[in-house]
Amino acid sequence: MTDATPVDPTTPSETPPAETRAETVSDRGSNRSQRPQSEAFKQFVMSGWAPRPDLGVEPSRAVPFTAERRARLSARFPGTRLVIPAGPLKTRSNDTDYRFRPHSAFAHLTGLGTDHEPDAVLVLHPVADGEGDPGADGTPSHHHAVLYVRPLAPRDNEEFYADARYGEFWVGARPTLEDVTTLTGIEARHVDELRDALAKDVGADGVRIVVVTGADEAIDALVEAIRAEAGLEESDEVSDEALVEATSELRLVKDALEIEHMREAVARTIEGFEQVVRALPRAVAHRRGERVIETTFDSYARLEGNAVGYETIAAAGDHATTLHWITNDGVVRPGELVLLDAGVEVDSLYTADVTRTLPVDGEFTEVQRKIYTAVLDAADAAFEVAKPGTRFRDIHAAAMKVIAERLEEWGLLPVPAEEALSPEGQQHRRWMVHGTSHHLGLDVHDCAQARRELYLDGVLEPGMIFTIEPGLYFKADDLTVPEEFRGIGVRIEDDVLVTEDGNENLSAALPRRPEDVEAWMASLRG
Repeated sequence: MTDATPVDPTTPSETPPAETRAETVSDRGSNRSQRPQSEAFKQFVMSGWAPRPDLGVEPSRAVPFTAERRARLSARFPGTRLVIPAGPLKTRSNDTDYRFRPHSAFAHLTGLGTDHEPDAVLVLHPVADGEGDPGADGTPSHHHAVLYVRPLAPRDNEEFYADARYGEFWVGARPTLEDVTTLTGIEARHVDELRDALAKDVGADGVRIVVVTGADEAIDALVEAIRAEAGLEESDEVSDEALVEATSELRLVKDALEIEHMREAVARTIEGFEQVVRALPRAVAHRRGERVIETTFDSYARLEGNAVGYETIAAAGDHATTLHWITNDGVVRPGELVLLDAGVEVDSLYTADVTRTLPVDGEFTEVQRKIYTAVLDAADAAFEVAKPGTRFRDIHAAAMKVIAERLEEWGLLPVPAEEALSPEGQQHRRWMVHGTSHHLGLDVHDCAQARRELYLDGVLEPGMIFTIEPGLYFKADDLTVPEEFRGIGVRIEDDVLVTEDGNENLSAALPRRPEDVEAWMASLRG
């Protein structure tokens, strides 16, 4: 990787020897390379360039959808300035960064995905009645949106060659303010204007200001400083927490474009699972076969999407009984099961989340099929109740009833299933400690900051998307189960869209029944 230390044009052209100058720890990143610092270099590097080509930016398909999302958010906070940061680059080590991913609230309200735009901030400025940006039906909202970004610098500016964070020489051509406005449908301004814009009219008798906290520490601190300068305190009704909550709840019901993105993510994920089945012989042959599975899926996700939506779980044998096994360094043995929990995140940043438990050599043993079928029956019971009017918590209850009854039938429960299912019991949860469902979208655990009454206790509505993922996990050292059960972990997870009259299994193209799984694997492996 190239040296990411930017040129410092203010440094003297002849640097004194290290032993003769005082040096701080923060200075030492410049020790490892020599950079041109002369005035001649500066003049030469900033000259002789052809005009930049037009980036050909066109309005995003998301523009009308994000306008409606912002209008819905605006309705909850009239008279309040809303600050939604994209977030900064995150350091991986020293001066190298992780690939950028904007905060989900920012992506949802702007339509910007992939790696757009580090350090950008969306601000919804309160305006007089009738002057706000319109929603989908043309009705003015209570706010005017402005996107504060750092635009492309001209080539006669030192940023062009010297700034490793923003310079075109380092990160490529950035969009202009006009490009950003065209792409998003949001007025774009230079980020240098942000502080004054945030502070305008803020006060006890004027504008209140709140921020989506946790996205950008520097913006959190800036908003707090502006409030302190204005003698302003948060109220329970208008608080940072209320904005975080609102931006999360805004995603509980997906619009048509979001559903389209989710269909794409699921389709790419299913293709990734197919690649994994084809790679199983290589996995068996490798000393770290789980890593073969992981890299097969992850490389496909990067090729056909943006990345994986979360760290892939490629758990073979007893590792499948560890719910979030992501070390993925184990062997893959014939005769055992491998649990693959994985999802492709597409360029819009929407992610699938699918799990299948596969027999390594293509056929379930009798015991494996018995456990697998119990989990499948639990999933099917959950599907039966996943429809408008049902409470979200009822999905889990339906699956748990089947799990408890099957465990009782096998003689594993110390009490009757009915007693285990009571709040005072729960003994059946020894073998499934996780929940059955979570919302899904821009985050793999989407809408996580929503209020309990709208999430866990919420009523299902058309447009909601969530997982159904029961499982049974019998650890190798669990002395309460028969020996033949030990070391077997099974989870079946699908992505579900609530429709007007029921639900649609978005991942239904990936076989679920054991006989269908076996036939599908055989067809892929020839």
